[in-house]
Amino acid sequence: MKKNIYLCLLLCMLLPVVEVHAQNNRWKQGILTDEFIYEKAPFPQAHSATIAETPEGLIAAWFGGTREGNKDVCIWTSHLKEGKWTAPVMVADGVLSDTLRYACYNPVLYQVPNGELMLFYKIGPNVAGWTGWLKRSKDNGHTWSEREALPDGYLGPIKNKPELVNNALICPSSTEKNGWKVHFEYTKDWGKTWTRSEPINDGKKFSAIQPSILKYRNGDLQVIGRTRNMVIFQSRSRDGGKTWSEMTALDMPNNNSGTDAISLKDGRHLLVYNHVLPDSSWVKGKGPRTPLNVSLSRNGKKWYAALVLEDSPVSQYSYPSVIQSSDGMVHIVYTWRREKIKYVKIDPARLKLSKIKNKKWPGKIGAEKGVVTDD
Repeated sequence: MKKNIYLCLLLCMLLPVVEVHAQNNRWKQGILTDEFIYEKAPFPQAHSATIAETPEGLIAAWFGGTREGNKDVCIWTSHLKEGKWTAPVMVADGVLSDTLRYACYNPVLYQVPNGELMLFYKIGPNVAGWTGWLKRSKDNGHTWSEREALPDGYLGPIKNKPELVNNALICPSSTEKNGWKVHFEYTKDWGKTWTRSEPINDGKKFSAIQPSILKYRNGDLQVIGRTRNMVIFQSRSRDGGKTWSEMTALDMPNNNSGTDAISLKDGRHLLVYNHVLPDSSWVKGKGPRTPLNVSLSRNGKKWYAALVLEDSPVSQYSYPSVIQSSDGMVHIVYTWRREKIKYVKIDPARLKLSKIKNKKWPGKIGAEKGVVTDD
């Protein structure tokens, strides 16, 4: 009897603590898993992760080495097996000959429907001088083919995943020579032959790179992504990605850092990005890479605050990659302080949305309003 009374008193004492903890975690609701892919690795720095779902399960890739741009930077992968990520394995390097080696950059995984797993990546002395490469796997990313060079002038998907539209794989790409410009590369035979578009911006009005493709149920497409203009850019296509509208700004901030976005099965669109408002300390539109946020939209215009994945002022949390798996869950990988790769699993049905006004992430008042739908 005394034990029961003691337990009741203890629970009563803990209830306020639990309630405060729940309020403080308003921005974590819907997160099912939040973990590092690895704790230790044979490289000190890692960046630019990508994720895909194979018939066997999830696989992630990233580049890792001494630091970005060093010749020892290679592409590494890890598989999620029975709830645990496997130790990182090096699958591609930048050795071009007996006397020439460059760094690897920006891997992008793509699972061909009922087919092979594709790994796009770049090799070069720097971003301006990198070239596009491709590897293929027939066993869900455990072994890989010899690398294939993409045709001259082609880079493949520059950071974010391709989308299959009307039997053509559309690779969202960009260049950083003579201004930051977005273009698209198309293949109808899984990378054997290629065509490409002209840039959809001139690099002057908008300095834009690293687009993500959103798909609408009426067949329209939208791209959104990174700029030096302190805003996220957007453009739309009504002909399956052949032509695109003039690039404009979303009413969403961008700190000159990579974003990623997907169209969910329920028709909403999910964006992962750093929601950072510009101030006088920014140089060339570049601001802190923290916090790291998730927002949702139904129309690709008005976005609602959903999650804060990271909010520490220490270091950076950046370059997200996001997919939705066959079971409806959302999976995100991103750079954690350039030291590790973080993995987050989300149930999109459990997300609570709050209005974003004047580009400001909502505070406690906004958070307490609960679920909000698009106007």
